[in-house]
Amino acid sequence: MTTHELRFYRDQLAQGQDLELPAGCNRALYLRSGSLRLVSTDHAVALAVNDAWHSRAACKAIAGPAGAEIYRWELRRAAEAPAPGQVLLAAPLVLDSSGRYLLRCDRVDFPPGGIAYTHTHRGPGIRCLLAGSLKVEVNGSTHDIKPGEPWFEAGSDPVLAIASASVATSFARVMILPAELAGKSSIRYVLPEDQDKPKRQTYQMFIDEEISI
Repeated sequence: MTTHELRFYRDQLAQGQDLELPAGCNRALYLRSGSLRLVSTDHAVALAVNDAWHSRAACKAIAGPAGAEIYRWELRRAAEAPAPGQVLLAAPLVLDSSGRYLLRCDRVDFPPGGIAYTHTHRGPGIRCLLAGSLKVEVNGSTHDIKPGEPWFEAGSDPVLAIASASVATSFARVMILPAELAGKSSIRYVLPEDQDKPKRQTYQMFIDEEISI
């Protein structure tokens, strides 16, 4: 039975525009472009391009002189109303109230022709393509992902991802993982013949924090 939803938003703010975000959920913001200042009751922080921030507190996001494009993930109980903004993708999750979880936000980069060989993850997540293109094969279906497009991976379903042959490809993601994986990889390769193949993708970790659900 679904207990939570992981929701993905894209917020486009003009110069000086602000966005009020209420308390009560685990929220991750990734700055795609522009500049951003985040203000809450107990602190303020400037977020740079290609960086991310996590909190459960209410905050105000204020765009800088060039505006801001923000990718936003929120983990909420399934019955809760959405926060301000347009939900581009919502994924139902089943989380154990007695379990311990972490929220991980990271970035994955592939060189031209890079492949994430058939694999699973230890938890679900929503990704959004930043650059390049990615062919994702899962459950017998193939999806051609373009920049700015979000997609969900359940974690338990084997996925093969093939990056563009001509340009570098990258995406940002948020996954909900067992807390025991703090600082550790969540990926598991499915096929024995892929275990020792070169893995050309690289990872940049932004957030790896235990959360309360």
